[in-house]
Amino acid sequence: MFERIKEDIEMVMLRDPAARSKLEIFLTYPGLHAIWWYEIAHWFWIRNYLFTGRFISALARLLTGIEIHPGAKIGRRVFIDHGMGVVVGETAIVGDDVLIYQGVVLGGTSLERKKRHPTIGSGVVIGSGAKIIGDITIGDCSKIGAGSVVLKSAPPGSTVVGIPGRNVKEKRKCAIDLDHGELPDPIAEVIKLILQRQDEMEMQLKALGLSTTTINVDELFNRKSEIEEIFSEGAGI
Repeated sequence: MFERIKEDIEMVMLRDPAARSKLEIFLTYPGLHAIWWYEIAHWFWIRNYLFTGRFISALARLLTGIEIHPGAKIGRRVFIDHGMGVVVGETAIVGDDVLIYQGVVLGGTSLERKKRHPTIGSGVVIGSGAKIIGDITIGDCSKIGAGSVVLKSAPPGSTVVGIPGRNVKEKRKCAIDLDHGELPDPIAEVIKLILQRQDEMEMQLKALGLSTTTINVDELFNRKSEIEEIFSEGAGI
């Protein structure tokens, strides 16, 4: 246990630029306190002292604002930064070297007593407020954007953003990466392309001598073949 505490403190020194001393980390980081309380609760849980495990878990939530079910499986060097509002469900599995920000939920979707919470690979970064729901797998070294709602599995090295979460990038390398808010926005990219196409169409209509606001329908039909030819060329037909 003491070796685990030492390892966690050294890990925070590497990952958190706000950390100034090991004593400060030991005394004032609720994310680490929650992990340490979880280790105690989990010890009781796997030895079938279920009530004791749940009681310790509830006490940890009261003290840290972080709820980790004692039945969850959490790897080494997991860092919950700030952590308020983080929830980790009973059958969740979290790998090594995972970085979790505040408001993250690893939730379930079934009432049956089976694997119903997500599996998080090693080296994953989960941004603030992200929700990962159901028995899905997030591959190693992936990044989940802030505020995303992830309902489907993602392969290793993915970057997942949006509601519902979409994989916008693969083959991400494992790294200490704190930029979980500056990620691609696929919806914004689509809107941008639509607006660009609209500008092109307006310029083509102006080239035909037509107003984009007051188009005479009869005139438009009279020049139908000319317009079709211009748009066919633009589309590469």
